[in-house]
Parts: sequence; structure tokens; C-alpha cells
Amino acid sequence: MHAVRLHAFGPAENLSYERTDDPVPGPGQVRIAVEAAGVHLLDAALRTGVQGPLPALPDLPTIPGREVAGTVDALGAGTDPSWLGRRVVTHLGLVPGGYAELAVADADRLYPTPETLDAARAVALIGTGRTTAGILNFTEVTPDTVALVPAAAGGIGTLLVQYVKHAGGTVIALAGGPAKVARAAADGADLALDYRAPGWSDAARAFLDARGLHGTVLFDGVGGEAADTALGLLGPGGHHVIFGWSAQGIAADSGPHLLDAAEQARRGIVQEQVVGPAMLARAGGTHPLRTLERAALDLAARGVFVPAVQRFPLAEAAAAHRALESRATTGKVVLEP
Repeated sequence: MHAVRLHAFGPAENLSYERTDDPVPGPGQVRIAVEAAGVHLLDAALRTGVQGPLPALPDLPTIPGREVAGTVDALGAGTDPSWLGRRVVTHLGLVPGGYAELAVADADRLYPTPETLDAARAVALIGTGRTTAGILNFTEVTPDTVALVPAAAGGIGTLLVQYVKHAGGTVIALAGGPAKVARAAADGADLALDYRAPGWSDAARAFLDARGLHGTVLFDGVGGEAADTALGLLGPGGHHVIFGWSAQGIAADSGPHLLDAAEQARRGIVQEQVVGPAMLARAGGTHPLRTLERAALDLAARGVFVPAVQRFPLAEAAAAHRALESRATTGKVVLEP
């Protein structure tokens, strides 16, 4: 098969498209003929040698990628034969191998791909969608919600905008550049603004003042200046839901900027980090990640989540990484063999 392999940590150019042996499924596993593989910022961090939240860096050489969708073409010993030939989507967990024409996965991690989804959109849900479902567990979204969404044209941002609008709420979407602003508007944002343009916060405040509103929730996976400015648009009782700080770069480990407890009390807002253990605890169930994966797929089946994807050929994985790191992408980045 063809796969993208990493032989040495470093720049995107270290991702090499090459031939390698076909994987063989073990007991309780399936092999998937991959139609789409998800690309994540964590993949880019690992590529540079930054392990992020994972317990260790992968052994080299490695085939990156943990999110795949495609068709089951082979079974390991003892695997339910009904999986053979089915369209499936799965998160591979801690074991990489997604950037390839063939990938091996545990059968108990598989989901049938909904008929309404192609492989690229299905793979957007299994990682990005489950994170979005986890974020939404931390705040109640109602018709009274006024949501501020930085990075609104990203994989998570598009789903957050769609969810709030489906619930009847109001959305102020922030995105970088005209194309991304247009994407956020197409998802239903009531006001879509370019956070790179001077005066965007004045326009946001004028919009809120004209309607007698203030922000009730800031969905923040970005941090940095745009998020700090958006924080000023939250009114008393507002909720700053923090799930990342990508503005600090993929290698950042210093965390978000948090107000001290006294300042939060003075302004009447709550800041809450919802990553990692907190998200899993809130998801509940014996297998919380699977709880969130099922929730994301269900929201897509009901038409609430409509993932935006940007597709790259598998052979151009290095270009996909460069585009993602430079914020030149819209929606979920996906590789297609």
C-alpha cells in the first residue's frame, strides 16, 4: 500500500509518501480500505516532536493519523463477520496509522457510517465532532444564548455555530479573512466578523447594544488577543468555555490566560477549562469517548452537525500540515487516498 510515513521529527517536509507493507488485522480487528483520514493539530505537534497530551511520542518510523473512514476489507481471527464490506468510521486511539490506503482498527471501536455522510464528513465527526459534543456538555444552549465563537470557520467552530443556531440562539462568529467570514455566515451566524480587521469589537458591541443583548457564552479554543477582546463582550452571568489556546502555537504548554477569582466575581463571569479529564468526566458512561462519538454521529444524523471539510490528496499530507499550521484551512482537514 501507499502511506505517509515520518522517519524523523521536524518540519512538514519530513512527511514522506511511500510504499510500505499492507497491515494485517489481528484477533478482534478489521482492516479498513481508507477513503478519508482526519488531520489534527495534534498530528502536527507530534510531527515536530511535541507529545502534547499523549503519554509518549510515537516510535519512528510511524504512520501518523488516528481518525479514518472507509470500507472493511479484511477481518482478524474471531471478528464478527458482519463487518466485512461495511462502510465504517473509527478513531484509532493511541495507536496511529491513519495516513494510509489501509488501516487496522479494533472492531469494538467501529461505527457504521451513516448513509447521509460521505467518508470525509464522517471522519470529521469521530474526532472533531466528539470534542464539540464534549464542549457542549458544559453549557446549556437555549434560544436566549448569545454565543461568541472565535475560529468560527474551523472544524469545531463550524459545528458550534450550527448547534447554537439550531437551538434558536444568537451567534457572533469571528474568523480570519473574507473566505472564512463567508463560511461562518453560511453556517447561520447572525454576525460574522473578521477578527483581523480593526474595529471588529466595536461592530460586535454595536450589534449587541442595538438588540439589548450581551454575550452569554464564549466558546474559546484560540486564546490570544481575539479571545481576550471577545471576553470583554460577555455580560454578567457570562460563561467563558475554554477548550484550547491555539493562538499560542501548537507547541504551547503555558495554558490559557485566566482572570483571577476576584476579577471573575467582580465581572460576574465564569471561566472554565473543559479539556481532558474534565470533558471525560462530564460525558459520563463506562466509555466516555464512545459516549461523545455516538453523540456527534447522532447530531449529524439529525442534521444538526453538518461538518465542513477541506480535502487534500493523501500524497500531499505535508501541504495539508503546512496549511493547517498557517491557519489557511476551513473546516476539518481530511486526506483522501
